[in-house]
Formats: sequence, C-alpha cells, structure tokens
Amino acid sequence: MPQNAPAPILLADYSPYPFQIDRVHLTFRLDPEATRVLSRLEVTPLDPGRPMDLFGEDLKLVHDSHNRPKLAINGAAIDAEPLDETAAPYAKGIRINARDIPNEPFTLTCEVEINPSANTALEGLYMSSGMYSTQCEAEGFRRITYYPDRPDVMAPFTVRIESDEKVLLSNGNPTASGPGWAQWEDPWPKPAYLFALVAGDLVAHSDAFTTASGAHVALNIWVRPGDEHKCDYAMDALKRSMRWDEQVYGREYDLDVFNIVAVDDFNAGAMENKGLNIFNAKYVLASPETATDRDYELIEGIIAHEYFHNWTGNRITCRDWFQLCLKEGLTVFRDQQFSGDMRSHAVKRIDDVLMLRARQFREDNGPLAHPVRPESFVEINNFYTATVYEKGAEVIGMLKTLVGDAAYAEALDLYFDRHDGQACTIEDWLKVFEDATGRDLTQFALWYSQAGTPQVTVDDQMKDGVYLLHVSQKTDPTPGQDHKDPKVIPMATGLLQDDGRETLATTVLDVNGPRQTFAFYWHGDAWQQHAPATPAPAPEKPTPSLFRGFSAPVVLVRDTSEAERTVLLAHDTDPFNKWEAGRGLAKNVLIAAIVDDAKAPDTWCEALNQVLTDGALDPAFRALILALPREDDLAQTIHQSGLVPDPSAIHAARRRIKGELGAALAPTLTRLFEQMHSAGPYSPDAKSAGKRALRGAVLDLISLTDGGALASDLFAQADNMTESLNALTALLAAGHGAAELDAFYARWKDDRLVLDKWFMFKTLYAAPADAARATAEITTHPAFDWRNPNRFRSVLGGLAGNQAGFHHAGGAGYQVYTDWLLKLDPKNPQTAARMATVFETWTRYDADRQALICAQLDRMAQTPGLSRDMTEIVSRIRSA
Repeated sequence: MPQNAPAPILLADYSPYPFQIDRVHLTFRLDPEATRVLSRLEVTPLDPGRPMDLFGEDLKLVHDSHNRPKLAINGAAIDAEPLDETAAPYAKGIRINARDIPNEPFTLTCEVEINPSANTALEGLYMSSGMYSTQCEAEGFRRITYYPDRPDVMAPFTVRIESDEKVLLSNGNPTASGPGWAQWEDPWPKPAYLFALVAGDLVAHSDAFTTASGAHVALNIWVRPGDEHKCDYAMDALKRSMRWDEQVYGREYDLDVFNIVAVDDFNAGAMENKGLNIFNAKYVLASPETATDRDYELIEGIIAHEYFHNWTGNRITCRDWFQLCLKEGLTVFRDQQFSGDMRSHAVKRIDDVLMLRARQFREDNGPLAHPVRPESFVEINNFYTATVYEKGAEVIGMLKTLVGDAAYAEALDLYFDRHDGQACTIEDWLKVFEDATGRDLTQFALWYSQAGTPQVTVDDQMKDGVYLLHVSQKTDPTPGQDHKDPKVIPMATGLLQDDGRETLATTVLDVNGPRQTFAFYWHGDAWQQHAPATPAPAPEKPTPSLFRGFSAPVVLVRDTSEAERTVLLAHDTDPFNKWEAGRGLAKNVLIAAIVDDAKAPDTWCEALNQVLTDGALDPAFRALILALPREDDLAQTIHQSGLVPDPSAIHAARRRIKGELGAALAPTLTRLFEQMHSAGPYSPDAKSAGKRALRGAVLDLISLTDGGALASDLFAQADNMTESLNALTALLAAGHGAAELDAFYARWKDDRLVLDKWFMFKTLYAAPADAARATAEITTHPAFDWRNPNRFRSVLGGLAGNQAGFHHAGGAGYQVYTDWLLKLDPKNPQTAARMATVFETWTRYDADRQALICAQLDRMAQTPGLSRDMTEIVSRIRSA
C-alpha cells in the first residue's frame, strides 16, 4: 500500500471563506517559459482578524530590486509564509498574517511567474501545439496565480492579455484592444475554476445568434488554420442548443459573444468556462471524410452540455466540490433531453443505459464505489466519475418522474430565480422541489448520500382474480457504508397479455419500503389499481413490463422466462423494455454458450429475425437489438451468478455465437445491407445515421460467414468515415483486415484525429495472445505522442478494451499497461489515475489473475513520488 497516504478532505469540515473577493483584475504578459501574471484583488473581510489563505502551485513569486516579494496590501509590501498543511489539508500556497490585513475593504496585489511550456499536467496555463490554453477545473487556477481557488468564492473578472500572438481570448466580452494586447471583462461573478485564456495563431468559423428577447450574440469557433472547414456541424449544434435552452428551460444567453476553441491537448472532453468554452478538438472538428456518425453525435451532445452549463454550473455553481453532481448531474440530464429531442428518445435512452451499466454499475459494485455526493476525497480530480455524472443525471430523471413534468418545470424556474449568482448545495436543490411541490424529499435524498446500485426483486401471482406484484429492495454494502436504508424508487410499469394487448398503460409505482405489494384489478378490458365495485372475471396472468424507460438505476432481479421475454420483445410498447427483453434473451444464449458450450437456439434467431424485418422500427433501434452484450458485461453477469469468468472463454463463445447468428440470419442480413444503403451525399442526420448503424451491425455478422468479402468491398468504395470504419471494424473483428488497416494508415497518417482511431485499432483488435506485444510495439511508432491524452487513451484504452488480450494468462497485458501508467503519472497524473480504474474489477477473476493484477497495483503503490491522484485510486482499488 502507498506509504504516507494523504489525509482525506471531508464534507463535514466545510467552512465559508472569511473574505469576499469583490473584483479580480489580471494582467498576463505571455511567454512560453516565463509568463508574468499580475493580479489585483479587491477584497472585503467578512470575519475580521482572520489570516488570508491563498492557494498556489508551481508559482514563482516575483521579487523587486530590493528582493522583496511583489505582494502588497494597499500598495504596502507584505510578507507571507507557506500555507500550513494542517490548516488547509494538502493545499500548497501562502498565508497572509491577520496583523497585515485591514479590518476594512482593501486591495491585494501580487506578481508571479509561471512556465506554461513545462506544464505537462494540462492544468492551469499550458502550451498545446504552440498555443496558450487553460484548464482550471477543478483546482487549476492555483497554477496561474495565488488565489482563494474554491468554487464558493465568486467575483467579476477583468483580464488584460499582452502578447504578439494573433488571437487573444478570455472570458466575457471584449472591451478594448491594441497592437499586442486585448482586454476582456466578464460582468458575471464566477469562481476561478471557470476562468479561461487562449492565445495563438487561430482562425474563426463565425456566425451569429439572436436570442428570444432580440439580443445579438456573435458566435466563433476558433481552430488551427486548415481546420475551418470542419466546424459547420459544431456551429449548427451550438445554435440548436441555444434555441432549445430558451424553448425548454427559458434560459437565454447573457453575453455579447460566445467563443469555442478547439485544443489538441486536453484531459477531458470540454470545459464550460464562461463565454469561452475550451474543447478537446475531437469534439469540435468533423467532416464526412474524417468523422463517424458517432463522432457527430458526440459533438452535438458535448457542445450542448457545455453550453447548458452557462446556467446550470456557471450562473448557479456548486458551493464546494462535494456538490459537483449539482451542476454535472443536472447538466447531463439536460443534454440527454436535448439529444433525445434532436434524434430518437428511445435510442438515446438505450445508449445512456448501456454506458451507465458499463461504467457506473461497475463503479458501484467495486472498491471505487461512492455516493453521488461523496463525503470525502483525497484528490477531487478522481471524482469526475460516472457516479457523479451519469448516476447524478439518473437521480434528476427520477425526481422529474416522481413530481411530473409540470412540477419539474415550476421547480426549475424557482431554482433559477432563487439561486442565480450563488454557489449552492444539494440541500438547496431539493428544497426548491419541496417548496414547489409540497413533497417531502427526505427519503429521496438518500440517492445522494448512499452508494451502491439497489437490487429490486419482483415476483408476481394471481390470487382470487387479483394480480399481485411483490416488490422488495436491497442495496449491498459498499466501502465505508455497511448499512443501507430503503430508497424511493419510481418503478414505471405496464402489463401485457400473451396476445400482445397492453392492458395497463405505463403507471409509476412508488417503491419506498423494503417489501411492498401492489395489487391490480380487472375492469372490463384493462387492469387498474383500485378495486371495482363489482368484481369481474379476470383473464390469464399478464406479463409485466417493469422499469419502463429504465425509470430507476437499479438491477431488476426476476426469474423472467423465455416466453415472457419473447412477448415483451414482440409486443411491448415501451421501446426500452422491448430492447431489454431482446438483450436478456441474448445474454442467456451467450451465458449458456460460455458455461455449457450451447449453440444459438432457433427460437432466439427467429425472434431477432422478426424484429429486424419490422420496417416500422427505427433502423438505429434495430441495430441496438442486434448488438450482442459486450465481453465485460458478460464477465460481470457471470461473476454476479457466483461463477468465475474466463475472459478467453467469453471471447471465443461470443465470437462463435455471432457466427451462428450470422449464418442463421444470412438472407435477412444480406437484404438489410442493401436496403439500408443511402444514395446521395453523406448527411449526419439521425435518420441517415440510423440506416448506417443497422448496415454496420449486419455487416459485422456477415463478415464472420463470408470471409470478409463484403466488408472489403465496402471499405474500398466507402465515401465517408462511418462506412469506412464499419467495414474496417467488421473485418478486424472477424480476424481479417490487415491490408485495409495499412491502407487506412497510409491515407490518414497526417490527420491527427483520424490517426487516433488507427492507433486504437492496433491494440483493440490485436489477437488476444498478441495484445501486450502489439501494444509495446505500437508505442514505439514515431507518431505515438504519449503526452497527448487522446493518443495515450487510444492505445492504452484499446488494450483495456481488448478484454481477452488485457486479461490474457501470464499478465503481460497488466504489466505493459502499468508500465505506461507509471511513465505518464509524473507528467499527467489526472489522466493516469483515471485510466488506472481499469483494475477495479480485479476481484471478479480467478486467483492467478488476481495475484497478477495485485502485483501491478503493489508495484504502483510502492513507486516513489506517486501522485496524489494515483495514490488514492490505487489504494482504494487494492483495498477491495
């Protein structure tokens, strides 16, 4: 275990900052190796007699000609001492003694020097492909200047940038400029984590937007020269997001200009800095030749997410980082609503649940489990997790389901009116709903404080003509939480008869106790929840459709028969449960193949054929029905059943079943491949993308039976990246495609974002026995820049996604993965720690693999100088 592990930060220890920052004035004199930052803070003491703590990391305090530090109050130089770690755990910085601080408003000035070119952590001010960029969330601003870098300290910022760079950008509105300088003013109070600065040789893709009230907003997407033609879709997505937020949430934009900058080196997807969103270039740049339908979808969703933060995150922010889900859960929910409106709500919901189960359920069931609002952390960067984001969004969705659409809208209006300009807590959020609806949300609040995924067990019976649903819930212990109280769980339920008739439309059942029974009575031709005055003869027991639309993030425990699933797959009016039934059938088939070497049953193939040939169904939905559960999902299912998963056996059985399915459905697959062809130029719209998704799904199966001939032809003829990659991935998954992969590299070696895909394929589709060697080999490629997060994630993420290769006997995959984590950690601990979470499932495997993984975890833990980020992740994983 790591030695001298740092002490955790506790939610219970929160106390307000004893000073109010009334205004911030910053001057930047940019230089790649010696940037000067001059700060002038207008300060009001709130608790006189207190010292002033200012956070700062990797800062050089500039001294005057008399060797006095350029730190002054009201123009008089003062001294400061290093921040006492016992007073502010783990924080670096300076403390100004109370004796030097007036008991009235004062001005604090400071000058520091920083080295952007040496900042490989990509936090604070750093260099990316020759341009200056910033990333300040969560605690990057302290790498720029000494400041009370915490989200509850909010102030308007005025920023002057001095540089010969062509473009000089910061938050807010441009107020003045001249040769070699520009000034920006953000009139809205904001925490330092929303500060942004960009300077470099950039060109703008420009447009404009007129708000509902008639205000004119200049829109710019800033990119490197040569990328201007790849911005059309991002700009269109931005304008649609702005209009949608006005129409659905009543939120208008509040500045004169909205800027987006595409950056090559970025640890995350994007950042919502006020008026100046900074994006990972992969989530801005797109053309039909270089971006897939999935890329376009992600650009649309992430553009929307960051724009929606303007109100849910910027205008109203979080009091402290424990409240991170307040802004992120709500904004994820809003971007999910937007994407559903833009595309297909059914398909979007399935995609969201697939990601939730793959990432968040795994998190909830392992050593990294934590509540949606954690109560402690060592490094806040480690809590940008699926639990905070995706489960946080699910909690918002449940709340909306419980109170109804109208009450949700009323509560949100009250939230914006009451808390605009404030830094808030989850209690503030829930109080708004209680005040708007009169509902007591004390029990519902457990979703924020208790970790773990509830398991809801449902049994049913007919008794004296009454249909009964017996429901119980439990949540297993998680680290630090042995006892779990029952939660409020909205269970959206419908009932179907065997002939497919829906005899109970969607009804939300309020599951709130450890055990409950819900009764349904027959009224003429339907089931209802209240008993009739005159009992009527009831038909046969219905088939329940439970948790429609995935109405709560739970695991449903029910002994569902194949016959029930077949009824739901064929007749359920709820698209999610229709898909869920098909997925349940597929998972049963695959588990039988893995455990008992069973073959694909004819009944399953026939049921899939019926869905695939239903022209009334969205092609994108049919593509999801056809997609088999992934290998990691199957491993978790096997583990939960009490067995030990074998990644090699899972890989082999899944591939065999795909081949059998492809042979059984061959005529239908061939016909669909031709029917889904779209004539004319490429369009990223949802309808066209759905056709390509189904075409790609059927090609994946065909390629296992035709030797890859059809996929090879498509690869040669494809005029867009989606079809090109559909063909290439089908070939590689079927064990072919070496020549096509080489051709792909030859064509795209000079496009940095497309080349990331090639790097990923080299490890993701390597033969399992060869995956570790392939990874070691590709990291010697001249274009492998391991300091670039996108490139690093493509190669090492590809290895982790190659389940049979990563977990191949002998542990070579674990070793090469750890080698690179340890190399990256000193340079970029945030990315290294996030990628280390791949080891969180180690307890599900056999003793030999567990020992091999633990050896690597111990190796990391014993590495001198391991970062705080990695120390926390490795400690928590190893403690399982």
